[in-house]
Amino acid sequence: MGQQEKVATSLAGAVSEGISASLAPVDAELARRYPGDPGTRQPVHTVYVPGEQFGADTIRTWGDKALAMLDEHAPDAASFAAVLGLGDDLAEAVYTRVRNKLEREPVEDLRVDFEDGYKGADEDQDAARAARLVAEAYRDGTAAPYMGIRMKCMEEAVRDRGIRTLDVFLSGLMEAGGLPDGLVLTLPKVTYPEQVTAMVRLLEEFEKARGLEHGRIGFEIQIETSQSILATDGTAAVARMIQAAEGRATGLHYGTFDYSACLHVSAAYQASDHPAADHAKAVMQVAAAGTGVRVSDGSTNVLPVGTTEQVHDAWRLHYGLTRRALARAYYQGWDMHPGHIPTRYAAVFAFYREGFAAAARRLAAYAGHHEGGGVADEPATAKALAGYLLRGLDCGALDAGEVTRLTGLTLARLQGFAGPRRGDLTASGK
Repeated sequence: MGQQEKVATSLAGAVSEGISASLAPVDAELARRYPGDPGTRQPVHTVYVPGEQFGADTIRTWGDKALAMLDEHAPDAASFAAVLGLGDDLAEAVYTRVRNKLEREPVEDLRVDFEDGYKGADEDQDAARAARLVAEAYRDGTAAPYMGIRMKCMEEAVRDRGIRTLDVFLSGLMEAGGLPDGLVLTLPKVTYPEQVTAMVRLLEEFEKARGLEHGRIGFEIQIETSQSILATDGTAAVARMIQAAEGRATGLHYGTFDYSACLHVSAAYQASDHPAADHAKAVMQVAAAGTGVRVSDGSTNVLPVGTTEQVHDAWRLHYGLTRRALARAYYQGWDMHPGHIPTRYAAVFAFYREGFAAAARRLAAYAGHHEGGGVADEPATAKALAGYLLRGLDCGALDAGEVTRLTGLTLARLQGFAGPRRGDLTASGK
């Protein structure tokens, strides 16, 4: 090789060193506030079950009820595909995967509800029972990957009750052997960042009382009020809430109906695709980007019950709302009825299987440094493509063998493109 040409420079090395020194605080601030996605599995949904109704067989019962609804209202791939408008190329693969999922893992994330859905007479006993049942489920392998409770909010009228229920539940888990890795807590109806700070202090005190590592327990923030999106000074309050959580926030969950009612949206128009909902979730999405906090869509209150025609109508609505959310990068939502989970999984599986081949080709082309994929992708897009495939693998829409075959990448290399994965989501989100 020939001698390299000497290049000219004008600035002394001290200039670069001085600039780096001046930006060191900014570098540290960026690393603290925007650590990036945790790289852990995100559940595709959260199922809410009232505290007085939650039992040892709840998860299996939901799966069995969902399978029974398929047997009655869509007993084969062709009939299910006709309801949802799935093409012949997807019908069998989606239907088979939905049934397998309902048999194997019908619920990915379950929240025992002690807030709006709770109608029990003895909250202490119901919270203690929930702790015992959750602990037993993790011990015997029947738990959902993620489980926890939604307590009452930090508003004055119910604050003490919410704090006590959380204490009873967490103490019960500790007495039963400790906090499970899949523990997730939900703080509803947050209006001011100071309420998030109060939750942080509460969890700190519990950790001290039980000798737990600082930061062990995290929580989701439920966005259900207009004040949580836009503060009185015109700033995005939700962004301040994430920072107020001091690294403990694991998710932002949109509350469709409380938020809609807060804006005086008529009951007939309260839905996750209303413009007011789109605005709120867009603000949540931007506020959470890069922080490691996940965003979840809300639910529909149209239940798949009644005649087959009524069930099909509700299924089509739920399927369409879920597909719409996925296209907008809201990869999680709420399900309030066993009849919702067949269409939740159908929408999720169809979303990943429809885009699978194209995403695999593009990532393979990028990894091989050639243009065979027909698109000149950048590193950020390669990361998104790998993340898309990993999400499909996590939920069961895709199989590891077919992903490796089409991308030419090992699972480890695929994860390398997406960024480091740090195991299952724990209560601290770490």
